[in-house]
Amino acid sequence: MTFNVRYPASGDGPNRWELRRDLFVETVRSFDPDLLGTQELFELQGQYIVEKLPEYTWFGISRRGNHEDEHMGVFYKTAKLRLVESGNFWLSETPDVAGSMSWNVALPRMVTWGLFEIKATGRRFYHYNTHLPNRAEDADARLRGVRLIAERAARLPRDVPFILTGDFNAPAGGEAFQLLEREMKDAWSTAPFRFGPEGTNSGFSGSTTGRRIDWVFLRGAINAVQAHTVTLNTAGRYPSDHFPVFTILQVE
Repeated sequence: MTFNVRYPASGDGPNRWELRRDLFVETVRSFDPDLLGTQELFELQGQYIVEKLPEYTWFGISRRGNHEDEHMGVFYKTAKLRLVESGNFWLSETPDVAGSMSWNVALPRMVTWGLFEIKATGRRFYHYNTHLPNRAEDADARLRGVRLIAERAARLPRDVPFILTGDFNAPAGGEAFQLLEREMKDAWSTAPFRFGPEGTNSGFSGSTTGRRIDWVFLRGAINAVQAHTVTLNTAGRYPSDHFPVFTILQVE
């Protein structure tokens, strides 16, 4: 599952975190993913989620290189998966420098990654999780960020399946999307069974006409069996301003 949590903004009024956090937890519990890539996650949100869902643990540092800002937090079920290695890099000209920025972005952008082992089979896979810049003037930065992600992924062993999740703040089918499609498979468009609307950017309104900006990409011996855009809500209140995307994946 990929899920933009929406940071705990005081200006969100009836949609502020403390009023939707239990719905967020219930959404995750209902779909029961083994692996969850989040965006806009603050540490207090991550700690609340694992307090309520103790079958998960999570890792990641913030885009500032500490725990004082947005994290690309990755959650996983410890009974199902073993974390073998993990790390972070920044979408900049100096990707190994924490908090670094390039290409006229307003905020640092990054990837948190893990190498996982499926306990039942011993099979391993890589997972990258990211959040690209959101402003209209950041189109070039988004493209450069995606190119850096693709370059880093290209260094990984080709025989180990690879999963990329994130909020890309760019439309499916656009230039950044096409760059990833050269080497990877889009889970939504390749899954034989799809459920829910295509758009994922709902703005807390429940609108299903927004752009599909939250993606799951795959490479190697792994395929999407099902893809769901999750519109779960309670009386019109949604767990986030994005719909999460849940996929059932099969490792060959």
